[in-house]
Amino acid sequence: MPPALLDDLIDWLRIPSISTGGGARADLDAAADWAAAHVREAGGEVELVRIGDRPPLVVGELRAARADAPTVLIYGHYDVQGPEPLDLWQTPPFEPTVRGGRVYARGAADDKGNFLPLLRAACELAREGTLPVHVRVLVEGEEETGSAGCVQWLSADDRGADAAIVFDSTMVDEQTPAITIGLRGIVQLGISVRVGVRDLHSGLYGGSVQNALHALHGMLAAVMPGPDGRLHSELLVGIEPPAAAELASWEGLPAGEHVLAEIGALELYPGAAAEYYRRTGADASLDVNLIAGGADRTVVPASARATLSMRLAPRQRSDEIRPVLERLLRDAAPAGAEVEISHHCGDPALFSVDEPAIRLAGTAIERACGVAPAFVRIGGSIPIVAELAAKRIPTIVTGFVLPDDAFHAPNESFSLRSLELGERAARELLLQMEQLPRH
Repeated sequence: MPPALLDDLIDWLRIPSISTGGGARADLDAAADWAAAHVREAGGEVELVRIGDRPPLVVGELRAARADAPTVLIYGHYDVQGPEPLDLWQTPPFEPTVRGGRVYARGAADDKGNFLPLLRAACELAREGTLPVHVRVLVEGEEETGSAGCVQWLSADDRGADAAIVFDSTMVDEQTPAITIGLRGIVQLGISVRVGVRDLHSGLYGGSVQNALHALHGMLAAVMPGPDGRLHSELLVGIEPPAAAELASWEGLPAGEHVLAEIGALELYPGAAAEYYRRTGADASLDVNLIAGGADRTVVPASARATLSMRLAPRQRSDEIRPVLERLLRDAAPAGAEVEISHHCGDPALFSVDEPAIRLAGTAIERACGVAPAFVRIGGSIPIVAELAAKRIPTIVTGFVLPDDAFHAPNESFSLRSLELGERAARELLLQMEQLPRH
């Protein structure tokens, strides 16, 4: 691995570009400037696009050696989660430290260390005059808070690309790379229930008046999964079973029992662990994230609130599922209760393993890593990927984060071997994309 790659990463990691609260706008701007400078120094064109008061988008282009080359969009994000609690860090989160074959810092894995090899590979090929595809660069600063500005920009973009490459995902294990072909969408609801003017004494009024927490629990019960973990049939509309090639690929993944044991979790019902990959990649799920209300004394609460999130399986649509979920909740509210519901939504994404860009990516990553990648689905969401899918841009979602990299947690780190694999894979991917069919 060239020392310059690690030096560059350490330089970028020193910028505390926090977007989730507690960060400074100047630091987000500095992290965007840092990425833009790399494109500019490689002879590319770049601008910082500001949408309202959001952190700037780095939008650039590196031209291929030949004019009629395919166009590939590369995406990453420079913003990071807040580092709290600080007392759990062994070294300061924005003073990158290399120890034990890893670089420790906030953003080391998510997403600066993961994405930087892709950006550098494109810039180096451009400087060498051997870049085989036109590369559109898109780096955002609000992925950790929903990507609203980036999605808005991409939705309005009419140029498109023949394929996109997103380095913001994980390996299966230290030896096995992965290409993520499916991500779940999300419908997250904030629910507020009011059944009275103020909290009341439970001795004087209990059993005679409505209790907001009871009302809220009844509403949540109406949408909870059954004993087998399956959701209400109305919430399963649009789900398609995984393809045979995907199921075959999943056979080589670590057993679901092992995955749950590693994190100390209990399976939802007997046999759930054995269905782990199907449940988290190809099915919908619903979880209550928060319930709040009342007080630690003898009151009948007048108000209560909850947050719940439903993960959508690929091919489901948030604009179809959200109204159904809200209706089930409202129908279960007691008469006279005041119910308010807010929402945040994102659609899922799914790409065929037979897509030419995905096949080319499999060849490139196997060449770089010496191991064929697994084709996986992940239960989380990457907002920009859903928008790319909606625009019918085949997207290669990959990356070299490992399960123990502690992204979003104290002592986040990125393996130096992962950094090296990322650099080799990025270069092979860009070279292989020359064979893309033009759209």
